[in-house]
Amino acid sequence: MGLRWQDWPGSVLATLQRGCVIPAHPLALDENRALDPRRQRALARYYLAAGAGGLAVGVHTTQFAIRAAGLYEPVLRIAAEEAAARGEIPPAPDLSAPTHAPYRRKFERLVELAKAGDAAGLRAVAMNPISTTPKAMARWRDLAVRAIETREAGR
Repeated sequence: MGLRWQDWPGSVLATLQRGCVIPAHPLALDENRALDPRRQRALARYYLAAGAGGLAVGVHTTQFAIRAAGLYEPVLRIAAEEAAARGEIPPAPDLSAPTHAPYRRKFERLVELAKAGDAAGLRAVAMNPISTTPKAMARWRDLAVRAIETREAGR
């Protein structure tokens, strides 16, 4: 997602314009001060079920420690997975940098399929996650599929 609000996805802007709370997502650690994934998921589900408009991972008091300890990515992944499990398609990653140019057309297709709610179409798009951008695209696609399938199951 871009740094300027004008570059943000419409769904993000709509949520913010409606008004919402985006709490700092606390860190769930076990007695050895290691990430406790089960409790971290429970915290994410709690905040999302309470109506949070999103979860701010790695901000406030944990913003530096969480990165230094290698916990930012796992906690962010857990929060995204729990949001997808509630049927929320994640905001599309920002692929505006020149290094992402070879992947933009394919990613735009993924976004179109997600907007259309086409989980089968998303799964059918061949992915070769051998570098950073294709890996990010594959993660986003998988979360979008999970969100769409959750929505379909709830109907």
